[in-house]
Amino acid sequence: MSVQTTPAPPARTEHEDSALRRLMAGSVGRNLGLVLALLAIVIVGAATSQNFANFDNALVILRQASITGVVAVGMTFVIIAGGIDLSVGAVLALASVVGSLAAIQDIASSTHWIVTVIVALVVGLVAGLINGVVIAYGKVAAFMATLAMMVGARGLAEILANNRTLVISDRDFVKALNIDLIGVDILIWIFIVVAIAGWFLLNRTTFGRRTVAIGGNPEAARLAGIKVQRHTMWLYAIVGLTAGIAAVMYLGRTTAGTSTHGTLLELDVIAAVVVGGTLLVGGRGTITGTVFGVLIFATLSNVFVQNNLPSSGQAVAKGLIIVVAVLLQQRFAAGGARRPLRLPQLTAPKVAPDTRE
Repeated sequence: MSVQTTPAPPARTEHEDSALRRLMAGSVGRNLGLVLALLAIVIVGAATSQNFANFDNALVILRQASITGVVAVGMTFVIIAGGIDLSVGAVLALASVVGSLAAIQDIASSTHWIVTVIVALVVGLVAGLINGVVIAYGKVAAFMATLAMMVGARGLAEILANNRTLVISDRDFVKALNIDLIGVDILIWIFIVVAIAGWFLLNRTTFGRRTVAIGGNPEAARLAGIKVQRHTMWLYAIVGLTAGIAAVMYLGRTTAGTSTHGTLLELDVIAAVVVGGTLLVGGRGTITGTVFGVLIFATLSNVFVQNNLPSSGQAVAKGLIIVVAVLLQQRFAAGGARRPLRLPQLTAPKVAPDTRE
């Protein structure tokens, strides 16, 4: 009488285990953690408010996240390269004021409202280029250079606006920036397009690979033939351009340009990028993670609003999230530093015996 036994399932090899650990320790694992965090906030919001879990409120969250998200995409490139930009909020304000000046509105009314858009984008791009030139070629620390731009751009915006709010009189411009495409606000579509463009630029182009290389080791990147100074200049131009795009979005939403637009925007943007997994020291980051970081903060704000909770509690919650994100970054960085370098095992070549007499 024979006894039938079922074969045991094959055990996972050490190679499979290490591959799984590498996968979870990489961008997939980090993004999975962000998804779970966002899902937890959504569950809390749905459990505490009847008006949270509906399509209209989801659009409200995306609309609130759109302006911060656009600038955060540009900021991701700068931080991956080991830099920082504190001037994005002030540059946004300056671009909104210049775009709403009476002279610019007169030209736009006699030609096309697209003139207002172009002017705002050019202002953001030029401000970013100035930051890039001062940092890359002037050898000024990014923190100090962008801090100077933050103060100067905000002051220039106040001078140009004469401490007043400049109202946009072009109804075609306001209408174009407030339309819905298949039921979704145009501001959300702008955010989606910018995020996709940023993802493609970072992950599918040489420019993106060079950005990561510069953040990992600028000197090694220079020795590899990368023009680090020129590349750094264009990185700050990109974040300046995204600030200009955000200025156009602000003009469309508020129908006015003022020097107070974008106040403390830089803090929200940097927080979203850091929570999204981009290392402050540079060398690692993803656009996908940044998008999740922006959505986490926007959803958290919406939960507080839906439950009529004070903004001070919201600030405390944001601070805790940022601290946890930075602590996790330090842990991952330390783990990577402690990981031993594995070199392939080399064996001495077999030498045939000498048969010569």
